[in-house]
Amino acid sequence: MRPASLALQNRLLPGVSRTFALTIPQLPMPLRPAITNAYLLCRIADTVEDSTAMAPDEKDAHYQRLLEGLSDPIAARKFSEALLDTRLVQDPLERELIVQTPGVLLAFGELPVDQQRALRDCLTTMCHGMANFERLKNPYGLEDSDSLRDYCYVAAGCVGEMLTRLFADINPKIHAQREELRRLSLAFGQGLQLTNILKDVWDDRQRNICWLPRDVFEARGIDLRRTHDWQDHPGYRDGIRFLVAVAHHHLRQAQEYTLRIPASEVGIRRFCSWSIGMALSTLRNIADNPGFTAGEQVKISRRRLRMIVATNNLTVVNDMLLRGVFRLSCYRLPSVQEQELGRLQAGHDGNA
Repeated sequence: MRPASLALQNRLLPGVSRTFALTIPQLPMPLRPAITNAYLLCRIADTVEDSTAMAPDEKDAHYQRLLEGLSDPIAARKFSEALLDTRLVQDPLERELIVQTPGVLLAFGELPVDQQRALRDCLTTMCHGMANFERLKNPYGLEDSDSLRDYCYVAAGCVGEMLTRLFADINPKIHAQREELRRLSLAFGQGLQLTNILKDVWDDRQRNICWLPRDVFEARGIDLRRTHDWQDHPGYRDGIRFLVAVAHHHLRQAQEYTLRIPASEVGIRRFCSWSIGMALSTLRNIADNPGFTAGEQVKISRRRLRMIVATNNLTVVNDMLLRGVFRLSCYRLPSVQEQELGRLQAGHDGNA
């Protein structure tokens, strides 16, 4: 990748994700440009999804222009101009990302061909999936657990698959177990995405969006469509704790994913273990306060983040020590057995 493209990506990343601005520099040098580009592309797609005032058909057109921009500079400029013309992107840092989207798409074209294929497949799955789910958005939750599982796949599971392809390309030991890692990556993505859904449930409701599965709460005596103050209902709090347990289950598989990465790949292990540690700490906050009413109430502290980073850095090269850290990270979290997951098993139905 050209120095100008690298500089652009490195300038944009901290503005749209402080977390990835910390974790991506831990990766081996051959992976950093591609994974930075991948994150920026996914964040650009998210900006379209987050524009709640935009009609679904209009979003379809933006997603299509974005995908065309992967190989067509004219389409890249049209995407940027058309989205900015809606005046719906108000955050200054997000606006800058959209202004610079043609440069991000140009940087994509400078990546090695195999990396381009992995990123293109991921972004295509994400854009098509988000377009489908756009028509299911409402303030009362998704219809069922199938829908939640498939949403987690298009929002994060496909990212796990992409990362596994990129990791496998630089290390023969990872390549040799890529199919098992791909399976575990679906759980990894679902665990992280479900954690975000739970953390952001009230922020999303302010935008008339909810990704909680109604069937989980109906089984506990609460209809999300008819109940107003969800947090006051015991069935709601019980449902939240169950979903915390589901996310915990998937993140245990994410831990297995990390331990299958050779210990010599210190950067990849850090990249994975930091994300898992942050998610598990957030889940613990939610489990302790399932009736919370704002994301700030369950957000992990900067002190806790520093502790997660320091602890993982000390143990990441030793499987026994890393397993010990993972066990401590799961302390006090509610659990479920495999058979209790039902339709919330990691994966997707292939139609998302």
